[in-house]
Amino acid sequence: MNTSDSKQRLAALALGAVGVVYGDIGTSPLYTFKAVFGEQGIGPTPQNVLGALSLIFWSLVIVVSVKYVLFIMRADNKGEGGIMALMALAQRSVRELPRVRLLITLLAIFGAALFYGDGVITPAVTVLGAVEGLEVAAPPLAKWVVPIVLVVIVGLAWLQRHGSHRIGAVFGPVCAVWFVAIAAVGVYGIARHPGVLWALSPSYGVSFFLRNHIEAFFALGAVVLAVTGTEALYADMGHFGRRPIRVAWFFFVLPALLLNYFGQGALLLQDPAAAANPFYLLVPRAVLYPMIALATAAAVIASQAVISGAFSMTREAMQLGYVPRMRVVHTSREMSGQIFVPWINRILLVLILAAVIGFRSSDNLASAYGIAVTGTMVITTLLALIVARYLWRWSLAAVLATGLGLLTVDVAFFSANIIKIESGGWFPLILGLSIFVAMTTWRRGRELVVLELKHGGLALAPFIRSMAEYPPVRVQGTAVFLTANPDAVPHALLHNLKHNKVLHQRNVLLTVETLDTPVAEAGERFEWQALDGGFGRLLFRFGFAEDPDVPRAMTYCAGHGGPSFDMMDTTFFISRETIVAAQRPGMASWRDKLFAFMARNTLPATAFFRIPGNRLIELGAQVEI
Repeated sequence: MNTSDSKQRLAALALGAVGVVYGDIGTSPLYTFKAVFGEQGIGPTPQNVLGALSLIFWSLVIVVSVKYVLFIMRADNKGEGGIMALMALAQRSVRELPRVRLLITLLAIFGAALFYGDGVITPAVTVLGAVEGLEVAAPPLAKWVVPIVLVVIVGLAWLQRHGSHRIGAVFGPVCAVWFVAIAAVGVYGIARHPGVLWALSPSYGVSFFLRNHIEAFFALGAVVLAVTGTEALYADMGHFGRRPIRVAWFFFVLPALLLNYFGQGALLLQDPAAAANPFYLLVPRAVLYPMIALATAAAVIASQAVISGAFSMTREAMQLGYVPRMRVVHTSREMSGQIFVPWINRILLVLILAAVIGFRSSDNLASAYGIAVTGTMVITTLLALIVARYLWRWSLAAVLATGLGLLTVDVAFFSANIIKIESGGWFPLILGLSIFVAMTTWRRGRELVVLELKHGGLALAPFIRSMAEYPPVRVQGTAVFLTANPDAVPHALLHNLKHNKVLHQRNVLLTVETLDTPVAEAGERFEWQALDGGFGRLLFRFGFAEDPDVPRAMTYCAGHGGPSFDMMDTTFFISRETIVAAQRPGMASWRDKLFAFMARNTLPATAFFRIPGNRLIELGAQVEI
């Protein structure tokens, strides 16, 4: 690829990143300044405005530019990012430390649970913040803000099933126009009061704390809204690559955000009463309605990107065994990452509508927003420090120094939001804890089921010898038995032999394994071991970002030195376990019942593995846990 083509590709990827990666953080100016001076007990005096603006500026520099863009994005799992990919990377770096691996797992699961909370609050707060411009443009229309937001949210949920590829082409250009527009009005404000640029000095942020004491600490809970969406930089790294995301940030997104925030600060220096809604009051009256429309479009794009991130994380969590199997719909033939998960979409829709109806304004939702964001930020930093120490082999001094600097900021933001539990922070915490309990219950329940099946199973080697000594009737064809334990006789095989009194000419014990990397390498995709008596073991490996398509893997296997399969002469057998909650050690009784409920509603393994229904025989098995 020549230099010209390389530059064009970089520009195209950077434009795509503007639309997908930076939609969330790009809409933060809608409500950040308003939240700082809303319920914090701090008046918009000139010194306070410069102090708050200085905190916003240095938060964008330290949290986004230094922490995420320069540090966290180095922790890529074969090009993939996000908290689940980071968990797999951290676990791989401490294989010999089981207690640390368990801590990593718990931290990452809770971080993922909080990310789902972000997927609920982001659409609610961004769309509310955009549509609230009607209160400035036409105060009598204020009563229509919530109904309009509800209609937009329902439309957004409907849009998901059609896939982002159909509207993805306009994501980048629309967001590019948005950033140009907010930069332009920012320049308009700065030109009227250039003295606002003094806020670039960190001394104003320090004096803000010295002057306002505890109220300044509370204000951090609103300042952090300026950096919401930073997880998207890392989570979407696999879609665009590290360099395009960095180029888009430093050369386009960051300058536009800073110009707008400083423009709002300049407006407040002139008119402190504008703190009621500094973003829209900064916009010239002649272009106010077009700006409201553009802000709503940007908010929808930001929300769509966060919801799509929830879909991607759900698929990864399914593959890693932390959530029940669900139907995954691919919405694009060209890009495997563009997916739609109907169950998650419906759940998010209900929760988002509940958040809008319950909180009714972006100011109220701002209190709930911070805990989900800052909690995930703290966990991401801790996991990245583990990777730096054990995988990158940083010195202990370097890890401690980096951790002290980053965690001081993260913990300060998190602590400032913890005090908002009563005023709305309870919402993401309850949501996150509920998802955490469900994910850990599913993981532990599956472990107990596998242990129970192993405990009650027959060893394979003696079984094969007995089949040779007392041969049953053999029928033509291949039988494939899905099993989690390739060293034991599958229950489906035993049931088939017991009831039908026959055995196929070739019997394959198939095990599917998920790796801690996003994509399996060519040399590790399958293993084949031929056994005596027409038996064999077949192991398929998939990355956590791949779809486990068994028929396609069997075709791949035949073309790369493995056994060949005639699908018209192959029958798949699987045991469908019915989970019964019993008084046994392992989990609390209520968790046993929760797991049994989830197991009854999970997508069948056959559908998850793309096994054709006309080649399938399911045999029931009851398992007590």
